[in-house]
Amino acid sequence: MTAVSQPANALPASRTLSPPDVAGATTEPGWVRRLLIGVALVFLSLFLFVPLVTVFVEAFKKGWDVYVAAVTDPDAVSAIWLTLTAAAIAVPLNLVFGVSAAWAIAKFDFRGKSVLLTLIDLPFSVSPVIAGLIYVLVFGLQGWWGEWLIANDYKVIFAVPGIVLATIFVTFPFVARELIPLMQAQGQEQEEAARVLGASGWQTFWKVTLPNVKWGLLYGVILCNARAMGEFGAVSVVSGHIRGQTNTLPLHIEILYNEYQFAASFAVASLLASLALVTLVLKYIVERRVQQQLAQAAQASGVCA
Repeated sequence: MTAVSQPANALPASRTLSPPDVAGATTEPGWVRRLLIGVALVFLSLFLFVPLVTVFVEAFKKGWDVYVAAVTDPDAVSAIWLTLTAAAIAVPLNLVFGVSAAWAIAKFDFRGKSVLLTLIDLPFSVSPVIAGLIYVLVFGLQGWWGEWLIANDYKVIFAVPGIVLATIFVTFPFVARELIPLMQAQGQEQEEAARVLGASGWQTFWKVTLPNVKWGLLYGVILCNARAMGEFGAVSVVSGHIRGQTNTLPLHIEILYNEYQFAASFAVASLLASLALVTLVLKYIVERRVQQQLAQAAQASGVCA
């Protein structure tokens, strides 16, 4: 009987890796995990929790009456309404653009698709201050359309339209960037089945595509709204800092702080901080639903494959 030869590079039976050895190669000691968690908690405490608590402590430091007086001041009320107005215009427009762009990119192949993706990411790579300067160059007094706007009694820079345009620019990627990967993960099988059954394009969109991405859509809207209300750089350039007219909440906080009205500035800042906390809670809830949708989409794609 001839013996079966063993490959030269084969491990002896005594040297075969056992399950504990494999686990030890991928599992860190307990003290390493505790150290990493401790570093993360210290970092969060110093750069997130402490500043957030400080805002509310300073806001109520001089009492409830001072706080109420600061947030009900006419200039503060005007800043609140302007911030809400800019967000109320920018978010729905970005919602329409984001859904349209995501639907086109995820469901269709066309020339210039990569260019559209690059343009969607443009606000992430351009400083908001530069974006504001671009609007001044186009719509300002010495800008490309400045003379025509003056002749027709239209005002964009140092007015509400400029603030809305700047807000739209810095926030338009959020909805699209949340929907594109979700729609791509879900594939096109359900839409194709709907078309085979006789549904039109709009019926397919409203009854198949949109319900499948509703949580991702809501997640993008939450992020878009938070950025719209907290935007400072681009809005600061185009606003003109006119009290009671073109100051949003971040600009009003800056003016109060520069004037050494610390209690009032922290009181108004607490409104934005409260918005951030609400946004964080909503983001966590919606993010879990989005992850569930992605997992279901991946599972469905695997079953179809």
